[in-house]
Amino acid sequence: MSNNTILSRVFTQNTFKDLINGKPNEVYINCVERYTSNTVDLENKFVIDQIYKFLTLEYRNEYFYKNTLLNKLLLGRHSIKSTVALTEIPIRKSKADFILVNGKAVVYEIKTELDSFDRLENQINDYYTAFNNVCVVTCESNYDKINSLLKKTDVGIYILTSRNTLSVRKEPVENNSKLNHHSLFGVLRKHEFEQIILKHFGVLPKTNQFNYYKECLKMFENIDIMKAYKYTLSELKSRKLKKIDEYKKVPSQLKFLVYFSNFKDNDYDKLNIFLERKIRG
Repeated sequence: MSNNTILSRVFTQNTFKDLINGKPNEVYINCVERYTSNTVDLENKFVIDQIYKFLTLEYRNEYFYKNTLLNKLLLGRHSIKSTVALTEIPIRKSKADFILVNGKAVVYEIKTELDSFDRLENQINDYYTAFNNVCVVTCESNYDKINSLLKKTDVGIYILTSRNTLSVRKEPVENNSKLNHHSLFGVLRKHEFEQIILKHFGVLPKTNQFNYYKECLKMFENIDIMKAYKYTLSELKSRKLKKIDEYKKVPSQLKFLVYFSNFKDNDYDKLNIFLERKIRG
């Protein structure tokens, strides 16, 4: 298994599910052997820190970008109580890497040092059908190219600098011209679009189960697009993190991973036990 493959797999829900449940995990064991030194009797929290430092210095992959955005924007600039982060949200033929929703919503499309810009135009067009603010987050070496591509657009540009800070080179400009009912409806869960329909019409469609989704979409399409957008953001905001006090104690290296893992109380307990446990030999 290559170095890059291992690093891409270590900060994943599957790996950490094994680790907090006390199961041996080959990816983690390989990472410990390759990227850490003097691990005898070191607690796992220090080992995680060493592996993450390697990411910081040598291999800023998608997880590193996402985790940095979550730490710098959601936890650093906004409030976890009033702002919701979303990830891997399907919008038409694309998946949004990272979205923040508070008073407004912003899609952050990540292009690491390892990515190409081949699909970027299509991705941006897809995102604008469901959200009215879009940013591209990339590295300093990509700035000239991305600036040239996006100069005459409403898309914002954020640079993850060599010092791992976020530099805003261009703020996104709100663009509502492409918002589309079908795309908005597609990002909502069943109970969320039902809430919107009830709020607006006072009644849900009376039809069989087979036609229910289609009939709900028909009703949703009869709501003014900007009102539908406002309703959608309101429902997305209800996806707020529940266990805020427990979450605050999670190490910064794991914030993104835990945020999107739907942890319950006992999962936080198991994570803490794992972090405090020592690696023997």
